[in-house]
Order: sequence, then structure tokens, then C-alpha cells
Amino acid sequence: MNYTLHQLQVFLEVVKQQSITKAAEQMFMTQPALSIQLKNFQQQFDQPLTEVVGRKLYITDFGREIAELAEGIQQQSEMLKYKTKAYAGGLSGRLKISVVSTGKYVLPYYLTDFLKEHTGIDLSLDVTNKMMDVDALKKNEVDFALVSVLPEKMDLEHIDLLENKLYMMSNVKDVQEDYPLIYREKGSATRQGMDDFVGRQKDRKPLELTSNEAVKQAVIAGLGRSIIPLIGTKHELESGELHILPMPGLPITTTWQLVWLKGKRFAPAAQAYLNFIECNKEEISRKYFGWYLKFEG
Repeated sequence: MNYTLHQLQVFLEVVKQQSITKAAEQMFMTQPALSIQLKNFQQQFDQPLTEVVGRKLYITDFGREIAELAEGIQQQSEMLKYKTKAYAGGLSGRLKISVVSTGKYVLPYYLTDFLKEHTGIDLSLDVTNKMMDVDALKKNEVDFALVSVLPEKMDLEHIDLLENKLYMMSNVKDVQEDYPLIYREKGSATRQGMDDFVGRQKDRKPLELTSNEAVKQAVIAGLGRSIIPLIGTKHELESGELHILPMPGLPITTTWQLVWLKGKRFAPAAQAYLNFIECNKEEISRKYFGWYLKFEG
């Protein structure tokens, strides 16, 4: 056999995404380039790894067995790299974290000093929606996840990092009661909070978007008003592109929490990060989120 580690990575991403297009996006490759790598990998085997039925890609039983072996080979390859770094005297390994979309405004600040101190650690940070975030945690695909609402029926441990405050916002200071509402997709923590609040107002749901950033831009453009996490709106509030609409019952307040499966056995890199967060989270919050902690809408 004459496959490359890159071909293994391509095949594993195709198995994960169940799509050539999505796998190419995740690997920052063009679709034709990824297809060529997948074809070259397939040529190593007499049995098909994938099949297309009704324009949908499926992984064959044989393909899934190869994927299991490929994952083991990839892990061993990474171990060789980390062992080399360890002999050089530094902490090494891969730290895997899944983050809900708004968490991209939070978690990087709780990572930067740690990664500067431990340059031998590779970071895999997946920014996704709540359902995929929780799913990665359930499947033990990540060391940690960042959530603002704890998933139900999961045996987890957690560390509180920062309050998550949500306000009703608009691109103008005064709006009419019938000014349209813009919602996140069902299943997101922001949508859950908005449903709990707006449901009592007996309002309608005319527009639904799939990320807080998309909602924020729609509000700035004047498509409507929405309940938005404060954490990602500092510059827009300062510039006057967004305005907080004072309303009884707001802000909705939850807590950003770093969570992990109870009883999980951490690799050295993940354990070192957990120790770092336990010792430094309050200092990090003061250092990077002073404006946020003092904010009074």
C-alpha cells in the first residue's frame, strides 16, 4: 500500500461529514482537490469505501472498518510528533475543545496565555451550534465544551467562567411594538432564552437565522430587533449601530461554563489546561472582560 497521512485525514473527514463538499470546507481544500485525494486513497483497496445513492454519499461497512484503522494510524502519527516535543522538555499534545457560536467571543481569551506558555500543544477548536457542541461531548470527541446552558441528562463536571448577558437590541433607540423579531434557530441557547421571554409577550416569529453573528448583522441592517448576547456587541454599541432597548425581565443571564464528561481521564495537555483555568480564570476575566463585567445596560 502507498497511502499518505494526508489521504487518511481526507478520508476521515469525509466519514465525519458524510459529504465531499463539507469535508473540503473543513480542510480548507477545493472540492476537486479533495476528490482526487479520496480517489487515490480508494485505489489502495479492492472494496469500495463509499457509495453514492440518490446523490447522497454513504460510507460502506468496509469503509467504516478502514476509518477505524485510519484513526488509529493518525493518532499514532500524532504521538510520534508529541513524543519528539516531550523529549525537548516541553508539555505537548492536542487539546480539543468544542464551542457554541457565541463562545468564540469568550474562550480564546481563556486560551491565549496558556498556549503562549506551552508552545508544544496543538489546539483543535470547533465553533459550532449547541446541538453539535453537545454531540461532540457525548461522543467523547473533545476534551471540553463551552456552553451557556448545561445540557440535560448528561453526567458532567464544569467550571464557571463568565456571565452571559442577553439584551433586546435594535438599530434605533425607539421602536414600535410591531417591529419584527429576529430569532436564532431552534435548539440554540439564545433561542431558548428568547422563547422563554418573548413567549410571554405573545409575539410572532417572522425571521429565523442560524448564528448570533447573522442575527446581529440583520438587526444592524434594520430587519428587526432581537435578544442578543452582550459579549459580541461592544464595538457596535459604542458606534451607535446597536442600541439596547430597556425591557422588564431583561437582561437574561446565564453562565459560560467549561464542561467535560464526569470521570474523563485527561491526557497531560488537557489536564494542564484544566489546572490553568482553575488557577487563573478570575484574573483572565478581569484582564480581558473589564468592560463587560462593569456594564450596566
